[in-house]
Amino acid sequence: MTTIPAAQGGSLDAVSSEKQDASISGNSSRVNSRRVSGASSVSFKSTASQVPGTTGTTPSSTAPQSHGPTRKPLTGLCSSSKTLGFPTLTPEQQKMYAQVLAAVSNWTSVPDSTAKGAKSSPLSEDETMFLSRECLLRYLRATKWKVPDALKRLQGTLSWRREYGADTFTAEYISPENETGKQVVMGWDNDGRPCLYLSPGKQNTKMSDRQIHHLSFMLDRTLDMLPPGQETTCLIINFKGAASGTIPTVGQARAVLNILQNHNPERLGKALISELPWYVSTFFKLISPFIDPVTREKMKFQPTNKDYIPKEQLWNEYGGDLEFEYDHKVYWPALDEECRRRKQAYRERWQAGGKKIGEYEEYLRGGSHRSLAQEIREAEETLAHDTSKLAV
Repeated sequence: MTTIPAAQGGSLDAVSSEKQDASISGNSSRVNSRRVSGASSVSFKSTASQVPGTTGTTPSSTAPQSHGPTRKPLTGLCSSSKTLGFPTLTPEQQKMYAQVLAAVSNWTSVPDSTAKGAKSSPLSEDETMFLSRECLLRYLRATKWKVPDALKRLQGTLSWRREYGADTFTAEYISPENETGKQVVMGWDNDGRPCLYLSPGKQNTKMSDRQIHHLSFMLDRTLDMLPPGQETTCLIINFKGAASGTIPTVGQARAVLNILQNHNPERLGKALISELPWYVSTFFKLISPFIDPVTREKMKFQPTNKDYIPKEQLWNEYGGDLEFEYDHKVYWPALDEECRRRKQAYRERWQAGGKKIGEYEEYLRGGSHRSLAQEIREAEETLAHDTSKLAV
């Protein structure tokens, strides 16, 4: 499953969460409370621009070669892009996170659909991996730190993904939808957010469920491209050439908003929207009541794209210097390969860290942060050392 800024850093306060590791003895609560006492002053700095990313290669500027435009996705941030890291929690926020973590750690199964009374099935490995520390925090922020609401929405997303089949969409199934390059994952913005270009004017299929599946699939691929220290994305939407007949219905728009707002909360960092014809402006007014205020604040209309994205990574069709030409036969398999490689690296780190719920995404994406298991082990060793000193 997939896994869209705040002050730089992310503290070691996660060690304070109850039941972070079921294998820890009854001393765990004392270990946790001891580590939290000084946690507010301890933070880490994201090193996404210095360390290997999930592809196993060092991120760097990947401008097109002189022999012609690039036809493949970029694979690394340019030097001017800086991720902001994750926020340090307040003591009260840490307490609420601990409650969510404890509850989720006890989940053994979830309903197979969002329907009332739906049959439940055990959590899969992918679903367990989805439940990272930052994932739980995103749902807490989206519900204004209300623990019961966060748990309900988290479980709802797991059930929705099963019901919707989000993890069954393959590149082969989605491929016909993207033959014209109407959606392109390419580059990163100034804050290290992976960019997803949406070009409704390149619409090549009739309205169908697969069109919505296409967006869900591409959002997941955009999230695969996240560097360490970033959890949000940048959408770049240009309506140039979009005919009125290609504009989705209000019902379809609500389905898209359901995916974005309810099942990918706190994933949108910026939405840069340009060249809106009058009927699109009218459409936005119609769906405006369904867009939550937080999402609306992130939408920039008629922006200067290069104010938000390094020019060397901004597609020249959108005002940048990146010469990119969409060739489906080249781009599509290259994107699939790159995302598979990153997902595999993410999975291998999660497995090496003990397959824990509440794992750090900074660690999972190849950043400098230690794994949760390493932090817990260090906390236990510190407690044992302090206890032995008291016994002397």
